[in-house]
Amino acid sequence: MNAQTLAAYILPASAAVMMCLCIASAGEKPRGPDVEYLTSEETKKLNLPFSDTVRVGGTLYLSGMLGIEPGTMRLVPGASRKRRRRRSENIRRVLERNGSSMDRVVKCTVMMADMAEWPRMNAVYVTYFKKHLPARSALGASGLALGARVEIECIAVVDAKNP
Repeated sequence: MNAQTLAAYILPASAAVMMCLCIASAGEKPRGPDVEYLTSEETKKLNLPFSDTVRVGGTLYLSGMLGIEPGTMRLVPGASRKRRRRRSENIRRVLERNGSSMDRVVKCTVMMADMAEWPRMNAVYVTYFKKHLPARSALGASGLALGARVEIECIAVVDAKNP
């Protein structure tokens, strides 16, 4: 069989295969990552207008966290060091509840009522990241919810769910 005869058999066969593949996939809709809005029972009971976490594929986006007692809208009483620890523990709780951990945080945004408090915030912040320090942004705010001095939101990775 010469090359011209061989091409006469191969080209139509490969075109037929491509056509079958196109027809088979024509009914499929492109899939993006699944989005889940995750709200804890604590947040639901407080009737707050946001999700604690939004999961998009293998990424968790945490709402900003304050140094509040879990299940309340009250800042931890007393020294601001206690509030800094409580805020970090609140972050840890939300991460673990959603299958992640502090070691899997990749980005934090820190909002501060007074940037002069930066060294005190950092002193507690770094104790919660044992393996690495996430990327971070910071900004000064003229006020934060509940009169808090610092609010932190995080982005973390989690194992992606199987589609």
